[in-house]
Amino acid sequence: MANVTDLQTKYSKLAQEYSKLRAQNQVLKKAVVDEQANSASFKEQLKLRDQSLRKQEQEMDSLSFRNQQLAKRVELLQEELAVSDAKGKKGKSKADSPSQHGLETQSVFDEDLQKKIEENERLHIQFYDADEQHRKQEAELTTRLQELEKDLEQHQAVVDGLTTKYMETIERLQSDKARLEVKAQTLEREAKECRMRTEECQQQVRRCQSELNRQVKQSSTVIQEKVPFNDTKIGDYNSLNVPPHNRRHQLKARDVAGQALSFIQDLVAALLNFHSYTEQRVHIYPLDSSIEPISPLNQKFSQYLHENAAYVRPLEDGFLQLHQSITEDTVTVLETVVKLKSFADNFSSYTHFLQKILPYQLKSLEEECNASPCTAALIAKNQELQSDMKKVTSVFEKLQSYIKLLALPSARQDAMPQSSTSAVFTQLAACLHSLHDAIKEMSKHYNQKASFEQELPTITQKLCTTTECLLGSLGSLTSSTGKISTFFSNNLDFFTSSGYSPRGSTVALNPLQAESMLANKKKAAAYIHAIKQGRTQSVPYREALSNRRILTSSTESREGLTQQVQQSQDKIARLEQEKEHWLLEAQLGKVRLEKENQRIADLESQLAAALGGSPNPRPAAASTLSESHEEAEREQNAAGKETTLCTSLVGMLCTTPTVEHVGDEESREQLIKTHYMARVGELTTQLQISDSKAVHFHSECRALAKRLAIAEKSRETLSEEVRLANQNVTRLQDELTTTKRSYEDQLSMMSDHLCSMNETLSKQREEIDTLKLGSKGSAKKNKSR
Repeated sequence: MANVTDLQTKYSKLAQEYSKLRAQNQVLKKAVVDEQANSASFKEQLKLRDQSLRKQEQEMDSLSFRNQQLAKRVELLQEELAVSDAKGKKGKSKADSPSQHGLETQSVFDEDLQKKIEENERLHIQFYDADEQHRKQEAELTTRLQELEKDLEQHQAVVDGLTTKYMETIERLQSDKARLEVKAQTLEREAKECRMRTEECQQQVRRCQSELNRQVKQSSTVIQEKVPFNDTKIGDYNSLNVPPHNRRHQLKARDVAGQALSFIQDLVAALLNFHSYTEQRVHIYPLDSSIEPISPLNQKFSQYLHENAAYVRPLEDGFLQLHQSITEDTVTVLETVVKLKSFADNFSSYTHFLQKILPYQLKSLEEECNASPCTAALIAKNQELQSDMKKVTSVFEKLQSYIKLLALPSARQDAMPQSSTSAVFTQLAACLHSLHDAIKEMSKHYNQKASFEQELPTITQKLCTTTECLLGSLGSLTSSTGKISTFFSNNLDFFTSSGYSPRGSTVALNPLQAESMLANKKKAAAYIHAIKQGRTQSVPYREALSNRRILTSSTESREGLTQQVQQSQDKIARLEQEKEHWLLEAQLGKVRLEKENQRIADLESQLAAALGGSPNPRPAAASTLSESHEEAEREQNAAGKETTLCTSLVGMLCTTPTVEHVGDEESREQLIKTHYMARVGELTTQLQISDSKAVHFHSECRALAKRLAIAEKSRETLSEEVRLANQNVTRLQDELTTTKRSYEDQLSMMSDHLCSMNETLSKQREEIDTLKLGSKGSAKKNKSR
């Protein structure tokens, strides 16, 4: 249901974003239409200007033609004037009246010629001014037209890009919508099927629960009536119980080992990349090995780093073998997981490898600090990286110690106390968190160092690429260690819990009990298989009850068994006393042996000093040694006699004399004594029963306390999950707000851009109108002229 709700919320968000993009698409379409209309109007204006230019060219041609005509007329008039002047000179001798008439005609021609010359000059000036103005206007309009065409092309490209972008976005959103609808339908079908299966399972659980309750009641009735003896009430017999095979624990162990294997594989890949890229960086910085030889220190460091796969790969192989050894039919505890020892050895070899390369890492960073382009900030970061590398190596050493401790029970084939195991696992979880923090700090400092190196003038592209790869490997290493620490902390309860332990006891499982458990499991499986095939038949219940009645009615066998148990207890007590005595004697003998060895050494030194170069020092020393050994044997024999005497005294004290002939009074006292002894026996039996009940209640209280602790841990885990979920909700709300704000900012920017474009277009229209008016005015003036 949570997945369906998330899909619905995502679908609603996508629908909102689609509506916003659709509205923006409408605005962009309107802007494209406006731009197309403006380009069409610009084309019409360009045509009109071309027509006006043609008209002005025609007017200029007509004016030039008219000017040529006037020039020819002026030339003709000048020729006529010259002819008239020549005639005037010849006719001076004539009468005054004709000369006066010629002068008047000459004056008229002169005035007319002067006017024509002035008009011609004026026309030439106007023509030149008009031509210059026309050229200027033509150049301005041409440049303006080119600018407008460039702007139009840019706007068209922007509009086309936005159109394609939003079309792609719309297509992608539509495909996402279709895919999410299909996924939502699939999830709805799966949810319906899950609900149906859940109802069926609940019904089956109810039926099974009712059937199990009925069987429990029937079994408890049979046990109360027919089986009064229960060995779990007596604490002395609990150590003999072999726990049943826990299949659920095995499946959980298999699952946990598989998850840990995937995390170990990620860690191995990150470590391999980190060491390989570190080797490449050593060959590039501070000296490039392709140009000049690097220092001997870096050569040795590079040689060691080149061997990193021989130490890192066995970690994955060792854990893979450990994962393969954990199956459903095995017993997985620390005492039986033998493959953990090989993984611990591989981890130790890798830790030794880190210790071996640590001095070279520190010296390499010092060499980088001594390089000429290294700044003070880089030197500080290199010093921080040195401390980080020391910290990482020390954390790996701690991890090695804890893993060795966990592998120790399987190597020694004995059980570790549960408290010690819990403490080791808790410290291992804390150490994994420390490793994640240390690698995170190293990655942060490497990032800062890389940013400082980018500012150096001598940086090369090869070094930049290698540094980026190294930072990527550090990021993956940080991620893998964080996953491992989180995984280990989440499964810490499983690691610290005892999956196998004898009933009614807190002692851990030993390897012999594990072998017995697997043998019993195989026998039970074979027995059930034989019963199913009809090869073996179990004892009928009535026959077993009759046999039990025969056994309980046999008082002699019970008394014989009681006497055997009493004798066995006496023998065990006597053997325990002898064991303690012989342990003390062994300690005393050890101390005496040390003293005798010291005394023999002193005697040998004194003898060597006294004799100096005597030829037979060894026989004397040998005699002295034999004497000292004889004295030690005499002392041990004396001590043995005392011990025997003590044990014999204890035996004499424990024995009671028997009298063959007793009187009536003594027989009465014997009967009274027998009665009270029987009463004491009954009270002792009741006391043992009450003690067993108290032990049972104590174990139940411990189980309830443990369940309470588990419930508290689960409550804390759930509260932590709720807190993380609230943080995720807050983060998602912040992201939604940021996305909404960014979309609003983009819309406002597009609106501002459209407004500025409209203003630009309006200005262009006004300029075109003014140019039209100017061209029309100039055309009218030319026509009037």
